[in-house]
Amino acid sequence: MNKIIMALSTMLMTGGTMTAQKVVFEEYDLDNGLHVILHNDSSAPVVITSVMYHVGSKDENPERTGFAHFFEHLLFEGTANIKRGEWFKIVTSNGGTNNANTSDDRTYYYEVFPSNNLELGLWMESERLMHPVINQIGVDTQNEVVKEEKRLRVDNQPYGSLIAEVKKNMFVNHPYRWTTIGEMAHLDAATLEEFQAFNKKFYSPNNAVLVVAGQIDIAQTKAWVKKYFGPIPRGEKLTKKTFVEQPINKTITASYEDPNIQKEMVVASYRTPSMKTREARVLDMISTYLSDGKSSKLYKKIVDDKKMALQIGAFNYSLEDYGMYILYGLPQGENTANDLVREIDEEIIKLQTDLISETDFQKLQNKNENNYVNNNASIEGVAGNLATYYLLYGDVNLINTEIEMYRSITREEIREVAKKYLNPNQRLILNYIPTKEKAKN
Repeated sequence: MNKIIMALSTMLMTGGTMTAQKVVFEEYDLDNGLHVILHNDSSAPVVITSVMYHVGSKDENPERTGFAHFFEHLLFEGTANIKRGEWFKIVTSNGGTNNANTSDDRTYYYEVFPSNNLELGLWMESERLMHPVINQIGVDTQNEVVKEEKRLRVDNQPYGSLIAEVKKNMFVNHPYRWTTIGEMAHLDAATLEEFQAFNKKFYSPNNAVLVVAGQIDIAQTKAWVKKYFGPIPRGEKLTKKTFVEQPINKTITASYEDPNIQKEMVVASYRTPSMKTREARVLDMISTYLSDGKSSKLYKKIVDDKKMALQIGAFNYSLEDYGMYILYGLPQGENTANDLVREIDEEIIKLQTDLISETDFQKLQNKNENNYVNNNASIEGVAGNLATYYLLYGDVNLINTEIEMYRSITREEIREVAKKYLNPNQRLILNYIPTKEKAKN
């Protein structure tokens, strides 16, 4: 379900631009609490209808993990007016494609159609929200689908448990400590009534945002939105729990044996602030500086010049409440995990001590500009960004203004954020190693 849309991709790309242009949108609320965002782009005859729900794996019962991801699948089973197994047939027979994905913080569903099928897309998403059929045959079917997905993407995938092991060791109180896909034993133990209660609680108009983007007539779209989504009753008022983690003040060490690998990996992970903060954007820039591309500091030094690692990388895993800044490397030859950590720390100390060069800083700014353009280069990208900025950031217009925040970040801020968050006593060191049997081979 997480595969990127392939159909209509060429058409969608023609709907974007290669220069950063302001995204014009209109937003309003229905009486039932559904937030609606409309964006007209007449450059290509396509339209995307999408709904993002403010429910992710962090909203689950610790004894019933995996529910949000399970519903990513389950809500394609059918509705009172769409027979079981007919959803995808309706979409493809009308020239469209659809998909869904789940994170720790939200679940997102969407259809892409030729623009003359906008009403169909709106009707289908309203059906998913108003008339879902959640019965035992659907639960049993999707249980097997999710188990197969876990086998393919986690259990039998080299380094497939990496993020799970990092999260498990980085979080004590917060639900980020478990994976989005969850535990299969929890899904097996769940009753039909538990699935139905989860749906009733979280999949309501007042816990969602509807985005319609593409070649649309605004007045007609509003009329259809009111027709199909207006009658849906408001759900219960949700109060999100707050989970506070105590600061990490001593290095956490852990190890994990993966039967699917023959080469060890070392991971250094730091807990970081919410993606909504300015500091999270600074950490994005630090990640780019350290490991984005073969000219980055870590790759050039450790992989190219010293040939100490087969691969090296860093990324900022930003989430709504907290984040993780994760560095990783695959030692090569006689070099050890400790050797790689030492080399990584040398580069971090330089960041904490000296200002990066003006040349490197300009490269970062250029990459930020390029990323901004690419993120809004398709109708699909714009729709996803509009939904995300509303639901998780609380400011839809960040789609136009966030780039200004990146532009305003200084070299001094980069140094200070590195000092604040990237210290040895604030991290997890995870030795991700082959099983003993693999290591002998």
